[in-house]
Amino acid sequence: MDRPGGLSAIGGTPVVRLARLAGDECAEVWVKMEAANPTGSYKDRMALAMIEAAEADGRLRPGQVVVEYTGGSTGSSLAFVCAVKGYPLRIVSSDAFADEKIATMRAFGAEVELISSPEGITPDLIPSMMRRAAEITAQTGGFATDQFNNTDMVDGYRRLGEEVLDQLPGSPPVSAFCSYVGTAGAYLGVSRVLAAARPDLLRVVVEPAESAVLSGGRAGTHHIEGGGIGRRPPQLHPADYDEVMAIPQAEAFETARQAARAEGVFSGPSTGANITAAIAIARRLGPGHRVVTIQVDSGLKYLAGKLYS
Repeated sequence: MDRPGGLSAIGGTPVVRLARLAGDECAEVWVKMEAANPTGSYKDRMALAMIEAAEADGRLRPGQVVVEYTGGSTGSSLAFVCAVKGYPLRIVSSDAFADEKIATMRAFGAEVELISSPEGITPDLIPSMMRRAAEITAQTGGFATDQFNNTDMVDGYRRLGEEVLDQLPGSPPVSAFCSYVGTAGAYLGVSRVLAAARPDLLRVVVEPAESAVLSGGRAGTHHIEGGGIGRRPPQLHPADYDEVMAIPQAEAFETARQAARAEGVFSGPSTGANITAAIAIARRLGPGHRVVTIQVDSGLKYLAGKLYS
């Protein structure tokens, strides 16, 4: 499909093997470099999928206001897509998220409203953002992309899984896939494609240890953006995964720094959690296997915060 402007640059990202963080005693660890997308995030895929599906079936009309609640990367990607396609965008976000993400949304022309949460990502934050977005949708007659409940966003990530299969053919096979979950769209889209080709695939969801709800723990406050929302994502069910790994915030941050300095994989804390989990799985599986995970976004989005300060 021919798409206008920068939309045609979404997808087709490279995959790289970790050379230093995963040793010879481990399975191979491969990272899909999603920072190569136009806004530096894999969320470009889901934003485009949600908008184009709504255009196709008439839910989104020309010139209609688009509304979303977001920690920033989904908002940045929606702002990019809406700018190219000519839709006004209203975003509800928070000061709990990276300043760079808020600035990016505004740079593309989105109107951004912030909910104060200086302590971080609390169990109440996302629900409050959702309520405010629903109010704006009702007031404006807008189209709510409603990322957590939107099934179109899962379809937007299927191509990512297909790319992995194309890029990593042959032996050793892809034995495991792990991903930090927020909406769980990327995890579901990719894992379903990989599992269809590799029925014995180990499917692992990743969450913050400080809010390890999927592991059976209590919701809590943390600073690994992009997930750990304090409840199960609506589209993620126990049958969708084989294992949950809860990664401590400090470990995710440290791995992100190590990945930048040792591997040149420059990213944020959620990618740090992904790589931490992938290396642990690789040590367990040993040589003769491949573990795949995702570089969620670019480290350029986190330079003003504590991660790289």
